[in-house]
Amino acid sequence: MKTDYLHTLIKIAIVVICVLAGQAPSHADSTSPRLAAYYDLKMLLCGQTAYQWRGDDSPRPIANNVVQVSVGRDASYVLTASGQLLSWSGSSGSKQEILDQVSWFAAGRTGVFAAQTDGKLVYLARTKGWFGEGGAAKPESVSSSAVTASIGDSADYFVASNGTLFVKGRAHRGQYGDGRLEASKTFVPVAKDVSAVKAHTGHALLLKRDGVVMGTGGNIYGPLGKHGIGDKAISWGEIFRNAVAIATGSSHSLAIDRKGSLWHWGRGIGLEPEKILENVIAAAADQSSSIALLEDNSLWQWARGQTPKHIFQCPEK
Repeated sequence: MKTDYLHTLIKIAIVVICVLAGQAPSHADSTSPRLAAYYDLKMLLCGQTAYQWRGDDSPRPIANNVVQVSVGRDASYVLTASGQLLSWSGSSGSKQEILDQVSWFAAGRTGVFAAQTDGKLVYLARTKGWFGEGGAAKPESVSSSAVTASIGDSADYFVASNGTLFVKGRAHRGQYGDGRLEASKTFVPVAKDVSAVKAHTGHALLLKRDGVVMGTGGNIYGPLGKHGIGDKAISWGEIFRNAVAIATGSSHSLAIDRKGSLWHWGRGIGLEPEKILENVIAAAADQSSSIALLEDNSLWQWARGQTPKHIFQCPEK
């Protein structure tokens, strides 16, 4: 009992420190570098071993010496402990290095943000004709102060060290959140006091330093909750409070609160955030399902509106 009580106190203390200092940024397309999901492609990191699977298949090991995983529509990405950013398509596992000296990255359908060890954030576009799975273009310098970033299907985002959120890309669905509906050719500031941002198909979520989750952009099916439901929101609107991490899929979204509870909302779920799991340390959303990693390193998966099922257990070290 004393051990359990001490463990609980330690966990609470860690959460309080994260909240007071501003949640440590997650650079993945999920709430954590350990999980990734997009359309039906998913990845998991157990220790330094990366696992990959599609749909309801079982996760299988695909790469070692890994510290971060991510996916695009068909492309898989891993960052090695030595700073190499590797990518491959399909299930062949034939990996190609697209950049080195990388400290963290964010990938998506149209390209990759990569933070290099010298502090610079660069962008590598991927061939649009191949849905982001073609060869990577030459790195383009974006910022020298970015702390986290997200690749959307239509607009891309990064957060500067002072908490300012910058956006570039299409604005037709309200993706900027500042009222504009016309695209900018350069990154423009659109929000302050931001600690995390996640983008998907025409919409985006941000996490404020005080734990407030806000959203903007397309909201036909409810990934932004009630905010602009049925069409779009052109300004950032509040969705949830007391969050420490966020993720979003094509039509539903996720948030982990300060107690480690996972909440979800959107298509097939409802417009009000609903608690779905406890003791969650990472979560990701794709086109029609969600995955979550619990404190005991068990992996859970479920379709929107369904009950979570235990599908895998990270091997013990």
